[in-house]
Amino acid sequence: MDSLGQRIKQLRLQANLNKAALARKVGVSDVTISYWESGAIKQIGHERLVALADALGCSLGQLLEGDANLTPTPLYLRGQPPVPWLDSNANQFTLSNEILAGVDWQGECYLVTPAPGERFDHLDSGDLAAFGPTESCDQPGHYLIEGAGGLYIGQLEYGESGELLCRGGKDAAAAPAPLETTERVVGRLLARWRKDIA
Repeated sequence: MDSLGQRIKQLRLQANLNKAALARKVGVSDVTISYWESGAIKQIGHERLVALADALGCSLGQLLEGDANLTPTPLYLRGQPPVPWLDSNANQFTLSNEILAGVDWQGECYLVTPAPGERFDHLDSGDLAAFGPTESCDQPGHYLIEGAGGLYIGQLEYGESGELLCRGGKDAAAAPAPLETTERVVGRLLARWRKDIA
């Protein structure tokens, strides 16, 4: 599977654009385009990805995964259940190992963004995230958790005696605490693209 940098270069050449012309269309320097294509910069913010896809004349799905037929439409994540991937119109998409960056994931995956006016720890307004539905925590990381107060993203880890602890939610600065009996894991945050990263 091609890397994101290789796809950017391939799509740029197909669009008959040099690096300087693409840079002008996206609003970055031609050096940034070179870094993206070489893989020196691996994280590209959501706004830049959208501008890049627009400048290259392709869908976001084609840019991210190289599939011309794939058009992942971000689902809105809201503070109250249900989780967005239960919507009958939710489209799955596939993440490459490069994007997963060492996370072992073989299940379904959905592109998600916070709904207007919604706030989540670890996911700002305008960010894009890839979530995989799951009901368990097989390794430490960021998970979507459903509790009495609604949905929130918490960092799950294991304590010294093997108990599952959560950091985040209402008070992200607090020490990790066991999940409440009313809380359950409903998804795993697999990757995210920050709106404000160049």
